[in-house]
Amino acid sequence: MQEPQPRVNGRCAATALERIPVSVFPDSSKASRAVAEEIASVIREKASRGERAVLGLATGSTPKGVYESLVALHREGVSFANVVTFNLDEYWPMDESSLQSYRRFMREHLFDHVDIDPRNVHIPDGSVPLDRVASHVEEYERLIREAGGIDLQILGIGRTGHIGFNEPGSGRESRTRLITLDKVTRLDAASDFFGEWNVPKRAITMGVGTILDARQIVLMAFGEHKAAVVRRAVEGEVTNSVAASFLQNHPSARFTVDPAAAAELTRFKTPWLLGAIEEFGLRWDPALAKRAVIWLARTVGKPITKLTDEDYNEHGLQDLLAARGSAYDLNIEVFRSLHRTITGWPGGKPSDRTEGSAPGDPFPKRVVVFSPHPDDDVISMGGTFIRLCDQGHEVHVAYQTSGNIAVFDDDALRHVDFVREFAQAFPQLGREFAERLEENIERFISAKSPGIPDTPELQRIKALIRRTEARAGARFSGVRPENIHFLDLPFYETGRVKKNPIGEDDIRLTMELLERVKPHQIYAAGDLSDPHGTHRVCLSCIVEAFKRLSHEEWTQRCVLWLYRGAWQEWAPEEIEMAVPLAPDEVKRKRLAIFKHESQKDSALFPGPSDHREFWQRAEERNRSTAQVYDALGLPEYQAIEGFVRWKGSMA
Repeated sequence: MQEPQPRVNGRCAATALERIPVSVFPDSSKASRAVAEEIASVIREKASRGERAVLGLATGSTPKGVYESLVALHREGVSFANVVTFNLDEYWPMDESSLQSYRRFMREHLFDHVDIDPRNVHIPDGSVPLDRVASHVEEYERLIREAGGIDLQILGIGRTGHIGFNEPGSGRESRTRLITLDKVTRLDAASDFFGEWNVPKRAITMGVGTILDARQIVLMAFGEHKAAVVRRAVEGEVTNSVAASFLQNHPSARFTVDPAAAAELTRFKTPWLLGAIEEFGLRWDPALAKRAVIWLARTVGKPITKLTDEDYNEHGLQDLLAARGSAYDLNIEVFRSLHRTITGWPGGKPSDRTEGSAPGDPFPKRVVVFSPHPDDDVISMGGTFIRLCDQGHEVHVAYQTSGNIAVFDDDALRHVDFVREFAQAFPQLGREFAERLEENIERFISAKSPGIPDTPELQRIKALIRRTEARAGARFSGVRPENIHFLDLPFYETGRVKKNPIGEDDIRLTMELLERVKPHQIYAAGDLSDPHGTHRVCLSCIVEAFKRLSHEEWTQRCVLWLYRGAWQEWAPEEIEMAVPLAPDEVKRKRLAIFKHESQKDSALFPGPSDHREFWQRAEERNRSTAQVYDALGLPEYQAIEGFVRWKGSMA
């Protein structure tokens, strides 16, 4: 995992490059709780003076934790009787009863659980006719003014830098209006609407000027996929191409982020460029020195062992040399550290005790590969997966969720048609049932509205499609049929992109598998950039299960390795095990991915705006990692899969 970031407990003083205060919290839950407590403080303060607290609220995944904390604070005595709210935006057109409606979102996550007067709740109306939109948005602005203006405005940030739905090009003085959504924004919303083609092309949003009129503003951002735009908004120039950058000119605005969203800020990514690292609570330990040396080598375009004292001095790393010695000694130290990560034996060799290799005793090992979706195993670590099988280890694969929402309706119809044809060829197996099933499925799909959950029958058919594909991919990789497990964790089975929190049944199913196998190695998805959140939930389920089993003798020698998915790869300074792949192994991995036919050519939820197929993304990631190792002076390989050892608490 990433090394701890400097000074992450609450607000940290901005550096010269940061043009707006940034508070970095250890994780999103602590950040959300802090924001909720600040909102509660405003509510109490206003109530003590007999005044109304006027809040500007946002929707989406980012503020969910804030609303959860506000509901908890309400149960502890915080009243919303004096609160007036104005939401940032709403899709247009949008019926308020729709699953994607922001009115519905706010009721489900906040308003139905607190004592707010419904007359004090204001949300743009996505159902207003086009010829009345102009008067509606003017009325919205008037209501904000009559309420006395917004005391505290909560914001998220989109990958285009938008706040509300103020897309690139929105001006500083813009007010509430109807706006056309950027393609990136619509792609990011595609999962909520079961396809980009179902996402409304327009929305009603508060303008930048409306937002900046608020007396206080808190923008929240969580996750690695927000890191680049956070840096642009915080350290870049004020520009209407990044609406969030206008917050730099607000007298009382700040960003509240987790370490992942802060990772691209200079004080976290390259703090040595800002002066003495001690000012950020850092020291030149081996991890930070390794990161700096790799950064320097990539910056000047040299292998590590060719870096000179002049290279260090000319790029702000004089203090590193002073603390750690000569360039020669430092180069050798970092080079050897990287070289030790490379192993062709991810499960270890028999009786292998060499430094840096995976423990080889016992051999063969029992291995569990957890796959959040039914294809993450072969996409993310297919080469290592095959290697572990080829080298004789007892490899188990556990597919944590059914993945049933990620199947096109047409694919389901094609398989239902196969069942009907199969039943006609073998009528003794139930021709009448097959025809009735096809009729029911066709009738539902033909009348299905965008975003409506599938019927239980259709969900099951789609789950079976993913299951048979996963089984084919695992068998091709070398896993014995009896070692292929389908957990179908209940948290996932909502029929919608929005999932339930993990529960006791999810943890129990995971514990039962681990207790049965008693693995020496576990591989799990550490790709926390997963835009749909399933990877994060699945990892937390594994960790919780492992904690509860920590009293078992086998857990004391078990190692948990984290791989990454289709969106990002571990940085070279993070990788602790690098498994090189030869050209024929890359081809075998590709063929294993191809077994997932429903995800081939065009996946239903491809994630961020990257239209390459999953096998293409995986190969490019693995090839790029190998190229980085090569450029740093390490041996040249066709591809490399990287892993990081889990260092969180298992107690």
